[in-house]
Amino acid sequence: MTDPIHDVIIIGGSYAGLSAAMQLGRARRDVLIIDDGKRRNRFADHSHGFLTQDGVDPAIIAAEARAQVMEYKTINWLAGRAETAERTADGFAVTLAGKRHLSRRLLLATGVRDILPEIPGLEERWGKAVFHCPYCHGYELDQGRIGVIAASELSMHHALMLPDWGPTTLLLNDNFEPDADQLKNLGARGVTLERSRIAAITGHADIRLVDGRTLSFAGLFALARYEMASPLAAQLGLQFEENPVGSVIRTDPMKETSMPGVFACGDAARPMASVALAVGDGNLAGAGLHRSLLFGSI
Repeated sequence: MTDPIHDVIIIGGSYAGLSAAMQLGRARRDVLIIDDGKRRNRFADHSHGFLTQDGVDPAIIAAEARAQVMEYKTINWLAGRAETAERTADGFAVTLAGKRHLSRRLLLATGVRDILPEIPGLEERWGKAVFHCPYCHGYELDQGRIGVIAASELSMHHALMLPDWGPTTLLLNDNFEPDADQLKNLGARGVTLERSRIAAITGHADIRLVDGRTLSFAGLFALARYEMASPLAAQLGLQFEENPVGSVIRTDPMKETSMPGVFACGDAARPMASVALAVGDGNLAGAGLHRSLLFGSI
């Protein structure tokens, strides 16, 4: 007895993967979703900027999305971490717990993993009092004091944006020194500079400095690098696009990667990240996959 061949295997069942699955389910395509349950935003209590879902717990959004997607009879779900992915004569093979699952097309919605600055107290506050996206979390700080923890010169971007959400302090933390033009721009935005190094983050969002002072903030922003949450794109030899804080899988406008038949969407395939963008990206990938099944070849 031969193993069944799905139309599409989707690796990653968060917002992007589920959005793509819904498109394919509505086209009555046979889909297998493989997911290990590690959403990138699992540390956050509220999601913002997504129409009809503003302020909702992202876990609730994900659970409702999964429930709706699984109403489509041609979609199946496997919990676990996909271990390998490879091209076959007829399509693709993905292994999970030593078992091979076959498909005609493959979608990587595997997401990324944030690499956090090594500051005591930061990791446990990530997504709750320390953030990366002003659009996602700035409004809720209610124009209170905001601290930007510099990781490099790239943190100038945060420092120049965030005064729109509240009085902003750039904590240089010995990671870079603004030049004359940067100092002028920071001054024009009313940004305060703090040059003493950070010893730890305490309380809600309090910065304890090595000189003994403590600065209290409504919230903190930190620039985190990121990496692929799964090795599968590299295993397949896909092309990547580098950016200052990480790399994403290169895709064409319909979300197909450098390997025909393999598509990618969500945070793994776009440098800007939000729930709304992931859902839109997945919707596009689902349409691209369906078109590929109808008219494409691999």
